Amino acid sequence: MDPLRLLIPLVFVALLALHISVEASGTTMTLHNKCSHTVWPGIQPSAGRQILEKGGGFKLLPNSSYNLELPDGWSGRVWGRHGCSFNSDGRGRCATGDCGGSLFCNGLGGTPPATLAEITLGKEQDFYDVSLVDGYNLAISLTPHRGSGKCSYAGCISDLNTRCPMGLPVRSRNKKRVVACKSACYAFNSPRYCCTGSFGSPQSCKPTQYSRIFKAACPKAYSYAYDDPTSIATCTAAAYLLNFCPHL
Repeated sequence: MDPLRLLIPLVFVALLALHISVEASGTTMTLHNKCSHTVWPGIQPSAGRQILEKGGGFKLLPNSSYNLELPDGWSGRVWGRHGCSFNSDGRGRCATGDCGGSLFCNGLGGTPPATLAEITLGKEQDFYDVSLVDGYNLAISLTPHRGSGKCSYAGCISDLNTRCPMGLPVRSRNKKRVVACKSACYAFNSPRYCCTGSFGSPQSCKPTQYSRIFKAACPKAYSYAYDDPTSIATCTAAAYLLNFCPHL
């Protein structure tokens, strides 16, 4: 038999194996709901494709988990919606973190206040954080596993709803309990709190009485826009665990 004819199938098998390995590459982020209530995760990509049909939309029951497969180079944010009700067409609303009144976020972000877990997957290392810049609704922790580097956890594991400063609480429909805590930027729309205009640089935008309260409660989370040094974390070749309500 012609040696070349034997070689062609072997080359095809090798290329197919390479294709499969490329398709299977990526990063796993496990979402685990430790809350006593159901959470509807929201997912918004800032770079890369949608990772779920229609941009996501599912409910995560208490003590249940869901594995997200993040493709190489993906970046975006994940948050928890709660107090949600949707009809058979996926239309409805959430008490906090709502994205356009739909079960499927379709690229929309969560309506503030919402605690955000943010991640950017890089070739050399990943960058990730938990942010209170858009306010707080649920406690979140983001922890890397099996990675190399500093790989510290990021998160806000305190219940800020119980210590939300005056002027910032969002209350339930019956007004009996605080379901979320606004950021000062969202509450007052001031350049000083939003780090805009003449306050649009790290040199001019400094911590405020509100961001200090957030930082004291959650030292491993962004408390305002330029809170980089103590808030952003890095890791290489890790898998990630995102816990909702990690304090429970």
